[in-house]
Amino acid sequence: MKKNFTLAALFSIAMACCSLNATAADLLDKMIQTKTVRIAVPEDYPPYGFVGSDMQPQGIDIDTAKLIADKLGVKLQLIPVTGPNRVPYLQTGKADMTISSLGKTAERAKVIDYSIAYAPFFDAIFGKSNVKAGNGAELAGKTVSVTRGSMQDEELTTLAPKAIVRRFEDNNSTISSYLSGQTDLVAIGTTVASTLKQKHPSLDIQLKVILSNSPCYVGLPKGNPALVAKVNEILRAARADGTIDKLSQKWLGAPAGNLPE
Repeated sequence: MKKNFTLAALFSIAMACCSLNATAADLLDKMIQTKTVRIAVPEDYPPYGFVGSDMQPQGIDIDTAKLIADKLGVKLQLIPVTGPNRVPYLQTGKADMTISSLGKTAERAKVIDYSIAYAPFFDAIFGKSNVKAGNGAELAGKTVSVTRGSMQDEELTTLAPKAIVRRFEDNNSTISSYLSGQTDLVAIGTTVASTLKQKHPSLDIQLKVILSNSPCYVGLPKGNPALVAKVNEILRAARADGTIDKLSQKWLGAPAGNLPE
């Protein structure tokens, strides 16, 4: 009797596992059947995702979500998320995918799957349009404000040892120094530059030199190889026809370039 019970229990567990795997594997089919894809996006992180003056979500993440939904031939349901809950929403089934300036890490890869990269994430040097500073050599002799000890500080020091670097103790002081004309240029992230442009629409601030690029990936629930393959197919086609570069130019001020697989 005990043996029969054990076999029955093992059979039940095996069937449950098969059921879970089938559910995971059928996520792409489910989207096609329901004609809907639920994509988690940010609403407070310009230029990746934010609410515009018309109270509608916009940004490179939102445009990428629209692209994927359009190519899947389904209706797009945007689900607002924050940084801390964008991965848990995938794990708990509240979203089918997340497009939320998500970087690839070894820890995240244990619990979710990734697409190929769809967008860059730049640290860069910005300045007025009339300042000639297109590379490290042209930064020589120019004043650049940067936050002390930041990634931008390290990258700037390596790229342009002959620049005149003005280091500040916090981001607000770094930005204020540029806005007040104390420096010719400022080393910040594209997200910060976009926020500045929103707050000061007439501000003359242009991307001059890219310091680093930490690409963004679409996050997908574990165990959905068909969905991963389909999203990758859509993104590769968008790279090939120039759509990805156009979106990057529109929102980040520079083409996406060679993004990693």
